[in-house]
Amino acid sequence: MTEPTTIFHRYLNAPHIFRKDREILRPSYLPEKLPHRENEIEQLASIMSTAMRGGRPSNVIIFGKTGTGKTAVIKYLAREVQRTEELVEKEVLDIPDMAFIYLNCEIVNTPYGILQNIGNRFIKDFSSMIPFTGWPTEKVYNMLVSKLDESPKIVIVVLDEIDKLVYNSGDDVLYYLAKINDDMKNSKLSIIGISNDLKFMEFLDPRVRSRLSEEKMVFPPYNASELKDILEERARLAFNPGTVDEGVTAVCAALAAQEHGDARRALDLLRVAGEIAERSGDRRVTANHVYAAKDKIELDCTAETIKTLPLQSKLVLMAIIMHGEQGRNRLTTGEVYSAYAELCDFVGTKPLTQRRITDLISELDMLGIINAKVKSFGRGGRTKEIQSSVSLKDAKRILMQDSDIKEIGDYRLKQTYL
Repeated sequence: MTEPTTIFHRYLNAPHIFRKDREILRPSYLPEKLPHRENEIEQLASIMSTAMRGGRPSNVIIFGKTGTGKTAVIKYLAREVQRTEELVEKEVLDIPDMAFIYLNCEIVNTPYGILQNIGNRFIKDFSSMIPFTGWPTEKVYNMLVSKLDESPKIVIVVLDEIDKLVYNSGDDVLYYLAKINDDMKNSKLSIIGISNDLKFMEFLDPRVRSRLSEEKMVFPPYNASELKDILEERARLAFNPGTVDEGVTAVCAALAAQEHGDARRALDLLRVAGEIAERSGDRRVTANHVYAAKDKIELDCTAETIKTLPLQSKLVLMAIIMHGEQGRNRLTTGEVYSAYAELCDFVGTKPLTQRRITDLISELDMLGIINAKVKSFGRGGRTKEIQSSVSLKDAKRILMQDSDIKEIGDYRLKQTYL
């Protein structure tokens, strides 16, 4: 008599390629060492060491393409700050009270939300917390200043994806944070901004720009050799001995290096290749598994790109989709802008200028989501002829997952724009 089995027995009894913690191959994992980012770590540590001596570190803006280690380096330094504070508690070192606050502006992207999140870190009484919404921004700012200045401390605020904050809400909150030191007597605050968009600085008020970018850093992309070093170290920790063919990490590194040296891409390739091998019952990860992983990841690439677009870019794309749904597949920049402005009015957000929307259309074109070709009309000038490069239905389905624009789903553009 055979023992009862379930659909999962086949997978549970398959050869184990991974060790228990496969999270090591995810970008969110923070290793003990960050290969090929030693110079950047040292440079930032030298800037932040000013806080250890009681001074205010310079504000820093960090630029670099996706997957160049910007966020990882910051989180690595945050861990080092925590370790330093533990030494203080043991009375080994004597440094001032420090606070290291990390905020992802793709999640917290309003002036109120930024100030509220920072302020509540210093309020111990739950009943006195700044509410999620409802106060005037000026009141939230005054509460933040009051709580920060109750006792001397050095606060370092990291604003990851700072460009998303600027494009979504302008630079008001950056003005508040840049001038906050003028309103405090005991404490000091510094800002570290992280961005993969070099252009966002152009949209800042000159006063904010000069205060915010006291120092700038650029993280260069990894080359294939550097990516291979990173992958080999992670593979040693993530896989069981003898389960990865020689050359697998080199293939992953070479494929990722072709796409601007993206370490996240390289790690995803290696992890998915391992998962494909394990699900197939294979005992080793091979180059064939890597190519299969590449095909699988690319299927989800467009969806992920659309999901992570800033709100204004999503509205531009939605304007193009809505025109397409009504039979207009080739649009001018003016037609897209008119529909975009109408959608901004519908969702209650301030539209950007037509010049800025032209830039966003070019960015969507570079991402492969739309196709925008310049068309000349002779003396009549020239414009861009715009059409979607992806399925209208799939793109709209992905956009509808964004709570900020979900209500647009059943909206129809005014006939005067058609």
